[in-house]
Amino acid sequence: MTHRLAAEFIGTFWLVLGGCGAAVFAANPAGDNSVGIGYLGVSLAFGLTVLTGVYAFGTISGGHFNPAVTLGAAIAKRVEWAAVVQYWIAQVLGGLLAGLTILVIAQGRPNFNPSGNMAANGYG
Repeated sequence: MTHRLAAEFIGTFWLVLGGCGAAVFAANPAGDNSVGIGYLGVSLAFGLTVLTGVYAFGTISGGHFNPAVTLGAAIAKRVEWAAVVQYWIAQVLGGLLAGLTILVIAQGRPNFNPSGNMAANGYG
């Protein structure tokens, strides 16, 4: 079980670091909502991090990297219910550590504001 939890932790860390990191670092430091590599680039970053994470850890843990996917796998009886909460804890901790890593790295960027334009859709 330890190997599976470590795989979920590292895989979720990788997904958040690669996907969300691409979105944060692609944002224009001027503060507008434009994205430097474009929405396609950010989408590809998410897709490629999932691809590499599942390729690396899929045979160990199933490569869920998302509590909702773990819940779906448990409902489909592909993972035992006793492991669901442990998977969730590993996934949340991996995501939190990746988010903190992005924050620490991004604070060195000029005009970086941790609350600026996060989760904003650009309308209104």
